[in-house]
Amino acid sequence: MLITGGAGFIGSTLARRLAHAGYDVAVMDVLHPQVHGRDAVIDLPPTVRLFTGDVAHAPDCDAVLRLVQPSQIVHLAAETGTAQSLSEATRHSSVNVVGTTQLLDALSRAGHVPDQFVLASSRAVYGEGAWQSDAEIFYPQPRSHAQLQAGIWDPQGPTGDPAVPLPSAASRTEPRPTNIYAATKLAQEHIMAAWTAAHDTDLSVLRLQNVYGPGQSLTNSYTGIVALFARLSREQLPLEVYEDGRILRDFVYVDDVVEALFAAIQRPAAHPRCLDIGSGVPTTIHELARQAATLCDAPEPVVVGKFRDGDVRAARCDIGPATKELDWHPKWTLEDGLAALLDWIDGHPEFSSRGAE
Repeated sequence: MLITGGAGFIGSTLARRLAHAGYDVAVMDVLHPQVHGRDAVIDLPPTVRLFTGDVAHAPDCDAVLRLVQPSQIVHLAAETGTAQSLSEATRHSSVNVVGTTQLLDALSRAGHVPDQFVLASSRAVYGEGAWQSDAEIFYPQPRSHAQLQAGIWDPQGPTGDPAVPLPSAASRTEPRPTNIYAATKLAQEHIMAAWTAAHDTDLSVLRLQNVYGPGQSLTNSYTGIVALFARLSREQLPLEVYEDGRILRDFVYVDDVVEALFAAIQRPAAHPRCLDIGSGVPTTIHELARQAATLCDAPEPVVVGKFRDGDVRAARCDIGPATKELDWHPKWTLEDGLAALLDWIDGHPEFSSRGAE
């Protein structure tokens, strides 16, 4: 078993789960400072082999595959900053797109075809997703900078009527990325689908919603609004809530995501499959902030009207197909997950003095 990006937040948790289950696990990770900090402490079991390398660098991929011929590959290596991708498009494309093709080319050079790829994709590929106004379902255009600056947060229906977001589902919702990160993740899916079809191997694509939990970077402001809110609340700082506070997200605890990945590994795809992984419970950003502040007895969150270009208004998913296909069910509520995250933060007092961007 090879996990690219396996020393990261999700990857290290998955590596521990697989090692505990008796899998022979190897991890390839570049150990980027934005994710791991300057003094990276890698939390992996002693039985897990760690190869430091960049998937976007062909010699690194070749070196790993000379030592490991995995029966399955979980591809987690990716740059994940939505807003950051708009100003660092080359970096995101190099890792997410070229890194994927470099890995596949290295497999071809090694003459090795794994039994299955499991790709961690993102809910971001849907963009704004499908919305409904009266009986009409439509796909709104990406929200422009001028629109957001004017405080027009919600997409409107084709006739100008109010609209509501629909839960995304891979079987029916069209992917329409609204930022560069999302476009690179969709490109990953297409590249993997083409390669695995040509090599008669299996592919499981899991489109993850907003993942949070212990192990997530507490200083990387480009990913992890839950971790950021939890840390600032623990420091008794007031939370700034963007737009009007009604941004909608599905926050899913890392252990639930890892169990979905584990189920996909144990139940290889009989045919190419694409599944949505989340908690199944939509939550507004304001409600998230309130829960974090309440648990820490911190000041009341403040709705500030700021915004981030490229952000979508609503993201939620239908987890029904995943629960059926994988025999998987999320177990963590947001309240329980926040409490576990705060307990983990309490064990890392070194973060209390660090600011976020």
